[in-house]
Amino acid sequence: MKILLVEDEPKVAAFLQKGLTEQQHSVEVASDGPTGLRRALAESFDLLILDNLLPGLNGLDVCRQVRTQNSAVPILMLTALGETDDKIRGLDAGADDYLVKPFAFQELLARIRALVRRRHETPSPDIVLRLADLTLDPGRKLVQRANQTIQLTAREFALLEYLLRNQERVVSRVDILEQVWETSFDTGSNVIDVYINFLRKKIDKDFSPKLIHTLVGMGYVMKEE
Repeated sequence: MKILLVEDEPKVAAFLQKGLTEQQHSVEVASDGPTGLRRALAESFDLLILDNLLPGLNGLDVCRQVRTQNSAVPILMLTALGETDDKIRGLDAGADDYLVKPFAFQELLARIRALVRRRHETPSPDIVLRLADLTLDPGRKLVQRANQTIQLTAREFALLEYLLRNQERVVSRVDILEQVWETSFDTGSNVIDVYINFLRKKIDKDFSPKLIHTLVGMGYVMKEE
């Protein structure tokens, strides 16, 4: 793959470039945010690896601006900021995965393989998903309830789509992490609960019947109340 690595620490950048090159990848390095953004928008890459704390423009802003013009390229955030809120901000900015420093190089390779698999999977047909008066159109990226359009972030949309495709079935937090995020967080992380609450406020709070239900100790199920 052709990879753009945006990393301002020379030793880390050199280590990653050497290791990824040994895995037969072509790696180009940018050492600051503006340069990384300019190259990401001007050239075609198979993967972007972004540090967060970058000179000139942080990794989150780079990610957001790339996503306005390129929704397909996989983006992996590498950062020392490892709190749940930091991860949520990274994912909401458009990152596909989030790896906290320090990390094992083999884990980085595994995350890259997962992102590549996801990119090359055959997408499922864009059939409009329905439950009660809620509809989700995967092709148009449109969510409506009671004929009202509901604005969701990319991650909220992906989570809702997964729940709707598995309606009437209990899905665990691990299921959601593996299928929606294709990653894992610390067992004590509440990132899934946070996003479920985001969805409830948008699609359940002002509507009836309630559609997202919690089964304590088991996970979540989407069904008519």
